Order: sequence, then structure tokens, then C-alpha cells
Amino acid sequence: MFHLFFITFAPVNDKNKVMKKIINPWMDKEGYHCFGCDPNHQHGLRMEFYEDGDDIVSFWQPNGEHQSWINTLHGGLQAALLDELCGWVVFRKFQTGAVTSKMEIRYRKPIHTNEGQLTLRARATEVRRNLVTVVGEIYNSNGDLCTESSCLYFLFSKEKSATEMGLTECRVEGE
Repeated sequence: MFHLFFITFAPVNDKNKVMKKIINPWMDKEGYHCFGCDPNHQHGLRMEFYEDGDDIVSFWQPNGEHQSWINTLHGGLQAALLDELCGWVVFRKFQTGAVTSKMEIRYRKPIHTNEGQLTLRARATEVRRNLVTVVGEIYNSNGDLCTESSCLYFLFSKEKSATEMGLTECRVEGE
């Protein structure tokens, strides 16, 4: 008799500490159809997020449908990945919603769509009243820094976040 066991592993950081998966607070919200993070969006990025200390992390696998030039990840998709990731820094670390006011991108190295999973990392670096600066990076499967961003977000009040976005809290598994 054979027994099959399926084990899933939570991602670990470079210090072998388990990262905590962030629970998507909009999963049951009617009308939720985010291009970046809805796992059911047919053409979306379907991103998931993890908390690793001050950083929010995501892992994403490009494919040939995401290319601009042959086997090269489209720059606009790189911007979308980073904007989404940086937004989740705000949701988790500030427990409120926000809108992107400004985004700067630096493309350092081409990302190939046929070379494996990407690692994305972001963190808040500055807070001024209701403005937050979040920096993000995309690393290729070899760990090379390929793309950097700096995003400025306008934070919503907790009340506006709750009424307009339906966001009252952003938790991690086990919290």
C-alpha cells in the first residue's frame, strides 16, 4: 500500500527563517478583480506576498506571453510588478490603503522570460505625514539585481481605507 503525501513549504529567507504569507484581505470581496494580486484573474499577474522582517517579498514566474523583445520581460510588466509589490508594503506595514503618486524605475539588466523564477523585494524607506516612499527590486533567478523602483504613496485615513477599499486590516498567516 502506498500513501502519497503532498507537503508545501513556506519560503525561507537567506537566514533560513520562514517568511510569513500575507493573507489577501479582498479574497471574498464582491467585484475584486485586481490585475496584480487576484489569484483568479485570467490574465493577471496573480502575485502572492510574504513578510520578511521589514521587507515584503513576492516570487513570480514569467513566461513567453510576458515578453516584449524575444525572451525579454516587458518593462511595463516589470513596473506593474513593482507597483503592486510596493503597494502591499503600505497595506501590511501601515494597515491602510493608498494610491501611487509617483513611480521611478531603473532598468539595470534585462530579465529573461525563460530563465526561471524572479524574486521581488520592497520596503518603506521614508514617511512624511501621509506620504510614504517605498523602494522595490526585482532579482533574476541567479540573484542579480535587474530592476529598481522608488514609489511615493499617498496614504488614506483608516476610515477612507475601510469605506472605499474595504481594508480594515492586512494580516499574515498565524496572526
